[in-house]
Amino acid sequence: MFNLISLKNGLENVDGFFFGGVSTGLKANGDNDLGFIRSNEPFMLSAKFTSNKFQAAPILHFKRYPKAFKSNFLLLNSKNANAMTGQNGVNDIDEIFKTLNSKTHLINPIMSSTGVIGYRLNQEKIKLGFDKFNLNQRDSDGVARAIMTTDSFKKEIAFRVELDGNKSFNIAAICKGAGMINPAFATMLCFILTDANIPQDDMDELLNSTTKNSFDAISVDGDTSTNDTLMLLSSAKSGVYDKEAFKFALDKITLEMALNLVKDGEGSTKVVAFKVKGALNTDEAIKAAKALSNSLLVKTAIFGEDPNWGRIASTIGASGVSCDANKLIIHYDDVLVYDIDHPELDEIREQKAHKVMQQDSYHITCDLGIGNGEFTAYGCDLGHTYVKINADYRS
Repeated sequence: MFNLISLKNGLENVDGFFFGGVSTGLKANGDNDLGFIRSNEPFMLSAKFTSNKFQAAPILHFKRYPKAFKSNFLLLNSKNANAMTGQNGVNDIDEIFKTLNSKTHLINPIMSSTGVIGYRLNQEKIKLGFDKFNLNQRDSDGVARAIMTTDSFKKEIAFRVELDGNKSFNIAAICKGAGMINPAFATMLCFILTDANIPQDDMDELLNSTTKNSFDAISVDGDTSTNDTLMLLSSAKSGVYDKEAFKFALDKITLEMALNLVKDGEGSTKVVAFKVKGALNTDEAIKAAKALSNSLLVKTAIFGEDPNWGRIASTIGASGVSCDANKLIIHYDDVLVYDIDHPELDEIREQKAHKVMQQDSYHITCDLGIGNGEFTAYGCDLGHTYVKINADYRS
């Protein structure tokens, strides 16, 4: 048995790590743009990266290390993705770490970046930022703000996991993301810290499995970034671990963070869960649900609060899954908007469906009536603000 206790102050609850953020002038508004997470003793880590074929330099740099390596320093920056910069981008990271190593001893240092693609890092500003670091501070807010780009709010979460026998461990995370979110491993940076004494094999297994129903199940705009990064770091300082309890806490953190990314989708006003059930199998349910969360026509209908179920049906049919119009049933929350006996919305059901769509969040459930496959994907609306933000992103 175990209990999950929600905690404030994010990463500050996890023993064995230091973290913070500073402004180096990369962001015009003067907010933090350079951050760090470090430990006195090497931490274990597991990571997942973007499916984009043009992976950014920090990911290429990470992949040079041997499997199951340990590190003691993670450097983070926003405003510049250091992507599509070739070998020079990787070399720039090495040069930055040479300077940092003169200030603190580094063991297999790693870097993660987010921002505009196609520009090399401003080494001068980053190196000057090192002089501002307080490497012994524990400032979750500072490092969380350092990775924000178009985010409208900071994303951090923490839990204490209490086990029998007065034993416990902590797990916490910070995350960024608002645009370029696509269900092919969602665009984001997410760093999960724990003091649980978790084995390396379990870190890899559980991190891989937790994305299926969280970061792999969301969409804002259908674009997959070059920099997507999810990392799990463990100091093992608590000396305590329970696999079932850890999995439960990790799954809760990743789902909540994923939903926060959708909620913060650039200009989004609504979060919608697209539940597909009765599919031929799970793979087809996933395919149909993700098609719905990714459809621009569906997203704009959600923005306009228009209960046009035709866009839902059309998207399912175009997805290539097995389906039959005579068996399809569509609900908005508990309001029936389509089955073969009720293909046209009467005035009462139209009003009820419209009322559902006025909510900040709701479910669209599609029963294909073919088999037992089931999956839920998450998406948001798409409106004027998204276009405005992304029309001048480099500024």
